[in-house]
Amino acid sequence: MSSEPTDTNEIEYGVETELSERELLSIGKIVALWGSLEYEIFCQTLRSFSDSEISGGRLPKAINNMQFSEVLELWETRVVNKAAGKRKEVLQKQCESIPYHHDFRNALVHGMWDWSVGAPEKITAIRIRKKEIRKTHFTADDLASFASALETINFKVRYPGGREDYATAMSEQGAYLSRRAVCAMTGHPLADELFRYPLAKVKETSQG
Repeated sequence: MSSEPTDTNEIEYGVETELSERELLSIGKIVALWGSLEYEIFCQTLRSFSDSEISGGRLPKAINNMQFSEVLELWETRVVNKAAGKRKEVLQKQCESIPYHHDFRNALVHGMWDWSVGAPEKITAIRIRKKEIRKTHFTADDLASFASALETINFKVRYPGGREDYATAMSEQGAYLSRRAVCAMTGHPLADELFRYPLAKVKETSQG
């Protein structure tokens, strides 16, 4: 910034987040994974209705997708409770776990960030809810664990039967090239970023 702002050369200022690269990486993964989870649950719920119900507009208000908590309740009723055997058990456990993680996700997404001089390794998300000031504390390890938990939940929601469900879905999908593969094969510069971090492992669901 070597010159004073003018009409043609105006200086732009920004605010530093003061978050580490690892913290930012985990937060980004959490946001992306949560969006993917909401989308999958919405689609599973919508598919539980018949074509005539959909075309006839005979869908509950929750399908407007304004409140994820309402969609989650509908998913539990129409998808989870109608599953059978081990798949039902796995889905029920995810249904119990998601609301718990939802509160932490909201703290991250809707909170104001702060940190303490006495404990700079800890970050605090502050938000006001119903006139109450709520503080949620995170470390980089907490954020990484949160992201890992969401990876597992996403997998189990999609493939409650574990590797068998996953293999079946992949075979039905047919030929597929991942974003990484496309960028690697075409020499796209994005490949350097995509290969910078390891892929998440396929997680077994035999323990629910």
